[in-house]
Amino acid sequence: MIRVLVADDQALLRGSFRVLIDTAGDLVSVGEAVTGAEAVALARQDRPDVVLMDVRMPEMDGIEATRLICAELPDVRVLILTMFDLDASVFAALHAGASGFLLKDTPPAELLEAIRVVAAGDCLLAPSVTRRLIAEFVRMPARQVAGLSGVTDREREVLALIARGLSNTEIATQLGVGIGTVKTHVGHLLAKLAARDRAQLVITAYETGLVTPKARH
Repeated sequence: MIRVLVADDQALLRGSFRVLIDTAGDLVSVGEAVTGAEAVALARQDRPDVVLMDVRMPEMDGIEATRLICAELPDVRVLILTMFDLDASVFAALHAGASGFLLKDTPPAELLEAIRVVAAGDCLLAPSVTRRLIAEFVRMPARQVAGLSGVTDREREVLALIARGLSNTEIATQLGVGIGTVKTHVGHLLAKLAARDRAQLVITAYETGLVTPKARH
């Protein structure tokens, strides 16, 4: 059973999310938080598998709450929910350790599947949002990030395909290798780049210039 904590300052949304989650046979809501500080406290107390995290909340926003949860509780995944399809704070939340983000108007079935994906340790990035969000940030001055030294040419290929949203199976097909080989490359990338999950790999691919919005098709 996947245990989910809902953090949102709007009572109606919190209630709606909990009802939706509890209708799924493999998911259960374990609590709700009104503020970022409360989300952190409940995450520490209940150790949910996934936290549905709003960005804008009183006392402590969702970004700081995400940073604290991901730093202290490595087994707890955070899925950011936002009303806006271009929100600079979402990018910061991904840096803080969030495993992905979705819009709040995402269809219910897709939201439930997103929770499952994130709970399984994968990342979930809404494609249309990601393209616009990354495009906005590459217009800004370059950030100081670690390079890709130590990453092999094949690992760079895999990293670029991850950044473009391909699954392990799709990467294996495109590169003509086995799924086990792809998983090994992904594991090496996570270790070499000190990345929490695939969401962090996507950020690194863009920030190092390995992939740019113009390269997306």
